Amino acid sequence: MERSKHNGSGAVVGWVSLLVLSAAAAAILEYAAVPAALLIGPMAVGIGVALCGAELRLPFPAFVLAQGVIGTLIAMSITPDVLDSFTHHWLLFLAIVLVTIVASSAIGWLLSRYGSLPGTTAVWGSSPGAASAMVVMAEAFGADFRLVAFMQYFRVLCVVVAASAIASFWLDAPQTGGQSAHWFPPLLWPDFAVTLAVAFGGALLASRLRIPAGGILLPMLVGSVLHGGSFVELQLPPWLLAVAYAVLGWTIGLRFTAKVIGYAARALPEIMLSNVILIAFCAGLSVALTAVIDVDPLTAYLATSPGGIDTVAIIAAGSNSVNLGVIMTIQAVRVFLVVLLGPPIARMLARHGKVHRPGE
Repeated sequence: MERSKHNGSGAVVGWVSLLVLSAAAAAILEYAAVPAALLIGPMAVGIGVALCGAELRLPFPAFVLAQGVIGTLIAMSITPDVLDSFTHHWLLFLAIVLVTIVASSAIGWLLSRYGSLPGTTAVWGSSPGAASAMVVMAEAFGADFRLVAFMQYFRVLCVVVAASAIASFWLDAPQTGGQSAHWFPPLLWPDFAVTLAVAFGGALLASRLRIPAGGILLPMLVGSVLHGGSFVELQLPPWLLAVAYAVLGWTIGLRFTAKVIGYAARALPEIMLSNVILIAFCAGLSVALTAVIDVDPLTAYLATSPGGIDTVAIIAAGSNSVNLGVIMTIQAVRVFLVVLLGPPIARMLARHGKVHRPGE
């Protein structure tokens, strides 16, 4: 009984510390005009708290609802011009996504064949996007889901840091420091109610239907129809976005416990090298993208970044000069294809690529 009380009080102290420190970190980064400060601050504090031994876990519905808010944010950027751009360049977008999947699969195969990662774990862990879906499917297909989760979220962490650094130094990219000027703007309550229904209702429905990455994709699709068709003016006040950003940051950061990092320590150099190679490869694709269509380099870089669609959306939303619609179109296509092609690619490489098994 005493131990139960001690654990309960420890959890309360942990959550209070996480909240206070996250608010302070986000405020400091906002003041320093760091892009996606409201994501990076809580994420960094979450990593620190997890490494200190606090065993905190957000309820899964909180993560899903936060994804719904981000999906609705993306929907607000989908305009007829964006759809027109996709219809004209869909073949290019598809080619970029497929080349990225091929490159990531090759990296995963090399890690499995010549590295220390067991079975098809490296293939699942190297998949470019849909991190949560990859972890779930990897476990279902017998891979080591702990290493897959570490690989996926470690790459998300690397992409967030790299993309934020590039955005902060980009000459034409306005910073996010002014986002917090009006935390509680006046709202059109009927439209705000519809916005909440799209964000939360769509995310929960997608979760119930077990749609991979559906927490973002379903609200994004429904919101795009409503907003693009001028049926409703979607409204996401800064305070709601800040909560969603913090939840996503904590979800990522709290996964980096000392136990998980210790478990993955042997393969850490390989994982870091694979992340650097994949991020550099995608950066090269962004250069090719700017040469073919009229988008700025920052838009192209964020569109091809192999991180989570939610974190890329947050970074892109803080840079008003980028084309968020193009970024999210390419990211969404990649999520769809990664989820669709992940299992057959993993099976093919295991069957024909002589991927080694644990203990071999």
